[in-house]
Amino acid sequence: MKILITGICGFVGSQLARSLAERIEGAQIYGVDNLLRPGSETNRTALIANGVKFFHGDLRMRSDIEALPACDWVIDAAANPSVLAGVDGKSSARQLTEHNLNGTINILEYCREKKAGLILLSSSRVYSVAHLASLPVLERNRAFVLNASEPLPAGVSACGVEESFPVQQPISLYGATKLCSEIMAVEYGSAFDFPVWVNRCGVLAGAGQFGVADQGIFSYWLHAHARRARLRFIGFGGSGFQVRDAFHPSDLAAMIAAQFVRQPPADPVYNLGGGPQNSMSLAQLTNWCNDRFGTWTPEPDVRPRQFDIPWMVMDYRRAASDFGWTPEHRLESILDNIAAHAEQHPDWAELCGAA
Repeated sequence: MKILITGICGFVGSQLARSLAERIEGAQIYGVDNLLRPGSETNRTALIANGVKFFHGDLRMRSDIEALPACDWVIDAAANPSVLAGVDGKSSARQLTEHNLNGTINILEYCREKKAGLILLSSSRVYSVAHLASLPVLERNRAFVLNASEPLPAGVSACGVEESFPVQQPISLYGATKLCSEIMAVEYGSAFDFPVWVNRCGVLAGAGQFGVADQGIFSYWLHAHARRARLRFIGFGGSGFQVRDAFHPSDLAAMIAAQFVRQPPADPVYNLGGGPQNSMSLAQLTNWCNDRFGTWTPEPDVRPRQFDIPWMVMDYRRAASDFGWTPEHRLESILDNIAAHAEQHPDWAELCGAA
């Protein structure tokens, strides 16, 4: 099996390449990346040493994609991952759209021409910010939990947010590019008869992840705490009670390997994440870091920030029912591995552009 991974020199892409090579006998891994992110070059060197056939290219350029060899499957792991992209002054809305939507369209054209299947990595950020922000929550053990005494909207329970949860706008420019990519991917697959799976991922985390905020809050928080960088509890009273769940890319790889050998159903969209058992608030994460690295106190910043939400946990019960999938890596072990990496690489912030 020939597998092409876009964004292969990012954290998720590089981790998937290693994990799928171990899981699938005879797999040939190809990868393309524009190497724009600081730290990507380090992953490129390691991937080539492990037998990955690497191509330097930009998905926004059709000519770069035309130079890629034919493969059986494409895993689209290339995107600007920041929910604030396009409005944070670091990138424009046009740049975001070109990266996250136009790039996907070019990959879909590749799949049409090569009759390759597509695994699209989407995001929990396709879900409605307004609906998530209005969830009834209360504080328990320095973390928000759903208030079971109040009625919950359809598509959410103590198990998390389901695939049926509203995707009504606004969802951020980033979320909109991912939702549009989902729609176009399913339409292309249907119109041109190639398999498409859409995996809406929660926070992916693990050792070696770039320690910047848009790459995932868990890795960013640990690396920043370890080097005594400025940390803030933003919004929600400056308490740090907001909650997210996390899972490891190797668990994502297990799902992808199973999808390779199945025919997608009419609705190929699956939520993947750590679930309630792998969730934690920023305040709880800070306590964990204090025990590991010594005390470092974040600053409270009560001002609300656009697109922030109090509670987001992915309900992966559909994946569990259809594939028997559950995340094997526990959050504690993921944090331990990130912390060990931070201790072993004190220059990581400079390498990945976080400093």
